[in-house]
Amino acid sequence: MSRERLDPIRREFGERRLVLHYGDVTEAGRLTTLLSQIKPREVYHLAAQSHVRVSFDQPEYTNTVIAGGTLNVVTAVRALEQSLGVRVKIYNAGSSEMFGATAPPQSEGSAFHPRSPYGVSKLAAHWHAVNHRESYGMFIANGILFNHESPRRGEQFVTRKITRAVGRIVCGLQDRLRLGNLDSTRDWGFAGDYVEAMWKILQLDRAEDFVIATGTEYSVRDFLSAAFGSVDLRWQDYVDYDRALERPAEVDRLSGDASKAKRILGWEPATSFAQLVSMMVRHDIGLAKDEAALRSVSRSYGAAE
Repeated sequence: MSRERLDPIRREFGERRLVLHYGDVTEAGRLTTLLSQIKPREVYHLAAQSHVRVSFDQPEYTNTVIAGGTLNVVTAVRALEQSLGVRVKIYNAGSSEMFGATAPPQSEGSAFHPRSPYGVSKLAAHWHAVNHRESYGMFIANGILFNHESPRRGEQFVTRKITRAVGRIVCGLQDRLRLGNLDSTRDWGFAGDYVEAMWKILQLDRAEDFVIATGTEYSVRDFLSAAFGSVDLRWQDYVDYDRALERPAEVDRLSGDASKAKRILGWEPATSFAQLVSMMVRHDIGLAKDEAALRSVSRSYGAAE
């Protein structure tokens, strides 16, 4: 199991504050054992096969992990509550992809119309959570988060793919970037702001579902322009279109209405789109510089031998 994005956090806060337990949400028995050992009072269920394009190639696996995994989590928590006689609050990670073809702005009252196996699976997980809340009185809140990005975002996602390419191009490590649909628009926010919203949701006395979003939408072209523009480059000089990266069914526009979160949680995004893109580009330029330095040392070492 890769801990690449967790290890910096463990180093910063210490291993005693971030203890890792190994398991898999598709293994119901392991979940039950872990929860009985840990005895949590809050559970943040974020596990998923989270790449939308990949879900078209692996729909069964995606559904097993997301829908089946969520059912395993809530079932294991219910068993823990019954055995200990305590209340455990669950945050379930929904997705704006559940709205799919529904016209924006999308709010808690908007119709769901998913356009991918990922979106369908997230919607099934959403209703598993609602059903357990209504059937058994469990505290299960769905956070319907729109796209949330940061320097820790996986490099297979379009935002990080772009900022990583910018850093490598600046450092002479890459020449071209291949992308699919450049016209789709998304509501992009900073993951750090959205994690605060997750925590606020579980501090309520009663479980509710919330859309978490910035309320603004930008196209992939806009993201390219901001990322390449931050280093005085024209994205058109470096980006190639690749049809293979298109989805079989596209979601054209996602933009959330988070007025309920503002009213009840007192939550608003603190990081602008421009700040988010700049943060990610700076981070990835730093990574590219380290990569270039390592390559230089490697070449020098090889020449010396």
